[in-house]
Amino acid sequence: MTDMPKTGAMQVDVDLVRQLAELLDATNLTEVEVEEGDRKIRVARKAAPAAAPAPVYHAAPPVSAPAATAPAAEAPVVSDAASSASAVRSPMVGTAYLSAEPGAKPFIAVGQRVAAGDTLLIVEAMKVMNPITAPSAGTVTAIMIENGQPVEFDQPLVVVD
Repeated sequence: MTDMPKTGAMQVDVDLVRQLAELLDATNLTEVEVEEGDRKIRVARKAAPAAAPAPVYHAAPPVSAPAATAPAAEAPVVSDAASSASAVRSPMVGTAYLSAEPGAKPFIAVGQRVAAGDTLLIVEAMKVMNPITAPSAGTVTAIMIENGQPVEFDQPLVVVD
């Protein structure tokens, strides 16, 4: 980095900020901070509306809680699907993953047939990977989350009709 000018204003390494922003996109992180000496650069982005922080005591409530509506940012078709009785909802607050590991084939795709008990996705909560399974056999008609997206308790994740 460059030296501080005599005016006391900090010089920002624009290339480093761009690299950190690209790192956020590539890793689905919401913020990253780099510290060098007495200088810190923090790059953060706002999470999706569903990513609002929730109290920790919501980590393992019963699955049979009342239905919630889909976030406003989703497409109208998804909103209709979210209100469907066949929507599989998140039993906890965490981060949803559509595959077992980065770069791996997703567990499901729209139009795919699934059997009762098949893994649909994983929700990571407190560093524990929790498989979310199909409650019954059917066809995946909607996937309402993106890989690496934070999810709330009772948020619709997938519709299996």
